Amino acid sequence: MVDRISPEARSCLMKRIRLRNTGPELALRRKLWSLGLRYRLTSKTLLPGKPDILFASVKIAIFVDGCFWHGCPIHGHIPKSRREYWKPKISRTKHRDTATNAKLASMGWEVLRFWEHQIRDDLAQCARLVTQAIKTRKG
Repeated sequence: MVDRISPEARSCLMKRIRLRNTGPELALRRKLWSLGLRYRLTSKTLLPGKPDILFASVKIAIFVDGCFWHGCPIHGHIPKSRREYWKPKISRTKHRDTATNAKLASMGWEVLRFWEHQIRDDLAQCARLVTQAIKTRKG
């Protein structure tokens, strides 16, 4: 199927997609902050995958994955247009996420990944999982 808009218009649309400070990410950050959990958004040592939220003292890295971009098994889908582009792109993202998890784990980090729909549907449960992971890592 052919794209219905020009390459220039498509480029403009794609540039507007946020990589940081997305709605689900901000919602999780606000919830964690309201629970008294203090985190970092960046690391002085560059970590693989650029985690969205870091608890450096206990080595927990949190990623908030968009259902479309990261290929959610529930909500992810391959667009009807340019399937030959999107299918490998999303597949590469999934493989990169797996590799990032492995690299961080080998460095002693615990990785928590939340789908955007998990945060939207049950923010409190996501926060509980983070709190539990922090308590476990503190010992």
